[in-house]
Amino acid sequence: MKTYMLLVVVVSVIVLGCKPAEPPPPVTPAQAAAPAEVAAPACNLTMGIDAWEPYQYMSVGNTVTGLDVELVQAVATDMSCQLEVVQGSWLELLTLLKEGNIDFVLGASKTADREEFAYFSEPYRQERFQLYVRRDDSALSYDSLQAFVAAGHKVGVVNEYFYGDEVAALYEDDSLRDKFVGAIISELNMARLLDEEIDGLLEDSFVGASILRRKGLDKYIVPHTISLGNSDVYVMFSKASVTEQQVQQFNTGLARLKADGSYERIVEKYRH
Repeated sequence: MKTYMLLVVVVSVIVLGCKPAEPPPPVTPAQAAAPAEVAAPACNLTMGIDAWEPYQYMSVGNTVTGLDVELVQAVATDMSCQLEVVQGSWLELLTLLKEGNIDFVLGASKTADREEFAYFSEPYRQERFQLYVRRDDSALSYDSLQAFVAAGHKVGVVNEYFYGDEVAALYEDDSLRDKFVGAIISELNMARLLDEEIDGLLEDSFVGASILRRKGLDKYIVPHTISLGNSDVYVMFSKASVTEQQVQQFNTGLARLKADGSYERIVEKYRH
C-alpha cells in the first residue's frame, strides 16, 4: 500500500512539472495605482507630555521634541511601536495615567504611592532640582532648603511633582508646610517670585535655565547655591493599560540604545 501511494505522488509531480505555466492575470490600472500596503505597527502607545523644555515640549510647527521625547521615540522604534501624544499639565496627566487613558509619561520619579497604579522603567537619566531666587536675594546666606524655609521664606513648587525625600520631609512638618506654595506650572511660580508672593522656587536646573532664557527672565531670576542633589528619572507606565511584558520590552530597547551609542548621541545634542 505504501509503494502504491508513493508511485501516485511521483506520477503527479511529473505531470505537474510538464504542464505549461499559466500566465499571471493582468494588472488593472486601479491595482497599479494603489499604494503598497504598509505593515501595521506591533503596538500603539499613548505618551503624555508636560511642557518641560528641554526634556519635552512642542517646537515650532507643533512638533513634539526634547531630550526625553527623542530617547523614548528611539526605544519605541526598536519595539515597533507607534506613539500618539497627549499634552497636559502634570496633574492632568497623572489622572489620565491612573485611569489608563494614556499609557505612559516621561520624567517621573518613583514613589511608593505611584507604584500602586504605575510600572516604572529602568532609570534613563538623572535630574537635579535647584532653588531659584530674585537676583537681589542671590547672596542670601543659607546652606540648605530647610534653613531657607525655617527662616520664613516661601518656596514655589509644582503640584504633584516629587522633589525628593528632603522636600517631602519638610512638607510633612506642620510648622513648615505653609512655606510651600503649589502651582500647575513653573512659569506661574516665576511670576509669583517677581511679584514677591514667594521668595524662591524649585525647578530642574536644565528646565529652569531654559525657561528663564526663553522668557528673558534670566536678568531677574537666578539660581541660588542651594540644590537638592541628583536623583533618578523614569518612564512611568499605567498599570491599567500596559503590561509588565511591554515595560520589559521597553527596558530591553533602552539597553540596546545605550549599547549601540545612540543614547549618548541624543544626550550630547542637549548638552550645548
